[in-house]
Amino acid sequence: MASIRREARIKTQPEAAWAALRDVGALHTRLARGFVSDTRLEAGARIVTFANGMVVRELIVDVDESARRVAWSARTDGLSHHSASAQVLPDGPSACRFVWIADLLPDEAAPVIAAMIDQGMAAIQETLEKDAS
Repeated sequence: MASIRREARIKTQPEAAWAALRDVGALHTRLARGFVSDTRLEAGARIVTFANGMVVRELIVDVDESARRVAWSARTDGLSHHSASAQVLPDGPSACRFVWIADLLPDEAAPVIAAMIDQGMAAIQETLEKDAS
């Protein structure tokens, strides 16, 4: 099983980053503008449209207030397994660490998913830092 982990230090208050992450239906407006173009909620899931046109149904597994962590599982034809989480960790009064972890099968999908996560992390950092200024 491939495991992808990315972490970025973001210059925004941890509370602001968590507010954006926990708003699972607003990826396209509050968290990853430019990477996600639309998000629609349905019972227990969200339908995410990425800027590249890909549409993915993601089951929301958990929104953990105390850990500031959201977990989800993507459902696509190309993946036999996908589980992911993102977490906001304090890093001083005006910064945080944003951690995104994804576990998936088949292993061969890892380069494509890793590239998407890298694009997503860049968009998240840009969105959150712009909103903090």
